[in-house]
Amino acid sequence: MAEPTTAPSAMEAISFEASGVLMPKPTITGMSVDFLIRATSGATTAAIARLGGPQALAQLVIRETGPVAPGVHALDAEALIAEVGDVVLARKDIGTSYHLAVVVDDAAQGISHVVRGADLMPATPLHRLLQALFGYPVPVWHHHRLIRDESGRRLAKRDQARALATLRDEGATPADIRAMLGLRAAPVRA
Repeated sequence: MAEPTTAPSAMEAISFEASGVLMPKPTITGMSVDFLIRATSGATTAAIARLGGPQALAQLVIRETGPVAPGVHALDAEALIAEVGDVVLARKDIGTSYHLAVVVDDAAQGISHVVRGADLMPATPLHRLLQALFGYPVPVWHHHRLIRDESGRRLAKRDQARALATLRDEGATPADIRAMLGLRAAPVRA
């Protein structure tokens, strides 16, 4: 397995056994994220405490541009614990969870705008919490309504849904696809 050529300064390399992929391992102020991964309960509460408690957490915001809940939303410690609770960030059999993977991946790729379906909106406070713990840049989020096929079935990669290339091959224009996502029309270039 090859070592990565570069890594953000706040990370160390780790191999996730399940996938055989070498990924950066986040650290929190010099400490490994293992304290969250190994916790069987209380990890969210511990993370909130590490950031300075509920008042400090309320200073962390989510900028949302999507049609469901546009605006700037502060994190709420009680809601985070009640609605998200303690999530599994990694397991021996899967290596890493979706939550940890997308946060690390978005930061490593320099993602500035995260566009996802509205079904993933409830995970955003957890992702923002992880970004704060790791000292990662904060993107802008846009959660669009779920895109459904003619029978009302949600289109998703995991369900073998049509790719953008397929939609384009079927004649959909970029404007058609933006409309399906609930995005504004692209600006007209002069």
